[in-house]
Amino acid sequence: MQHDDPDSLKPGTRLVTAGRPHSAGRGIVNPPVMRASTILFENVADLRAASRNPDAGLYYGRRGTPTQWSLADALTELEPGAGGTMLYPSGVAAISAVLLALLDPGDEVLMVDSAYEPSRVNCNTLLRRLGITTRFYDPLIGAGIADLIGDKTKVIFLESPGSLTFEVQDVPAICAVARAHGITTVLDNTWATPLLFPALASGVDISILACTKYVVGHSDVMMGSATATPDQYARLRRTAMQLGQCVSPDDAYLALRGLRTLGVRLRQHEEGGLTVARWLAEQPQVAHVLHPALPGCPGHEHWKRDFKGASGLFSFVLRGGDEKAMAALTDGLRLFGIGFSWGGFESLALPVDPASIRTATRWEADGPTVRLHIGIEEPEDLIVDLAEGLKRFESALG
Repeated sequence: MQHDDPDSLKPGTRLVTAGRPHSAGRGIVNPPVMRASTILFENVADLRAASRNPDAGLYYGRRGTPTQWSLADALTELEPGAGGTMLYPSGVAAISAVLLALLDPGDEVLMVDSAYEPSRVNCNTLLRRLGITTRFYDPLIGAGIADLIGDKTKVIFLESPGSLTFEVQDVPAICAVARAHGITTVLDNTWATPLLFPALASGVDISILACTKYVVGHSDVMMGSATATPDQYARLRRTAMQLGQCVSPDDAYLALRGLRTLGVRLRQHEEGGLTVARWLAEQPQVAHVLHPALPGCPGHEHWKRDFKGASGLFSFVLRGGDEKAMAALTDGLRLFGIGFSWGGFESLALPVDPASIRTATRWEADGPTVRLHIGIEEPEDLIVDLAEGLKRFESALG
């Protein structure tokens, strides 16, 4: 095997080597933080030459410096065959900008019913105001999505697993149908990252990450990315420039530093997450656990076939109870914070209500649902904390 081709390297190695040519030859391991708005040219001739191809090098701060380019290149290298990666100031910004790049008034997008709530909100507000129609579909539809495709369908948006209820979609089957109809597929791949699910290799055209989560890994930077096939990348870049989307070099530096340890962190999240999930599945107060790596999770067979591992995010459904009983569990937790987002080193517990946002499918559960992110703490300590919480829950039931 020849290692002069980056695609020949294993993903864990690419995490270390990707995006470093911008500092090569200078003896610097990490690309330095290069802050810039104005770029100065030696003369008018150089200015004119740069204007003819503003993406060839330094041109204006909004188009990036080697700091941002290093991160974008690294994310691109994690998806062999990709044409490039655009960076955005948040995951929601990435989702919005990608949809705006792909859709025109009169078009239709098929949006998975288990999607991240801001994705739904953007469809029902921003896109609707622009005359773009959204139809939500069952996440477990698979190749049956062919029956929903109409003359105006231009994009199929997937999120696998779903961010609250963790249905694993048959991504290759849906992408095969989309390709046969000339439809662009977009996947929110934040849960798995390219390390656990290589999206483009599975047929996806554009893979979105909320880099805020696992890429950054330390709960201190907001960022999104979209990695696209060569025939889609130019559309993303053009729209991002028109919208003025960019990220700061300081944030790009922190995201790139987090990326280097993504592989070892994900292994820790997976191990801890599975340990806690399996324990919860045995507790009498828990009706069921929604973890893609466990057989009871909808679409588990697709996870087993397509994924290279699991991350630390999953949900569990309580057996009976109400909001007050659920709060008795979560409010007293010592090692789990109550807050949005996930992907950092710390564990989180968030009460969620999937039924309130579903439209294409119906969510029914025995009791309240709690989403957990398992950080890199010792899982045995987290289990003790949850055990005490389940006792409080049981007491609150009376």
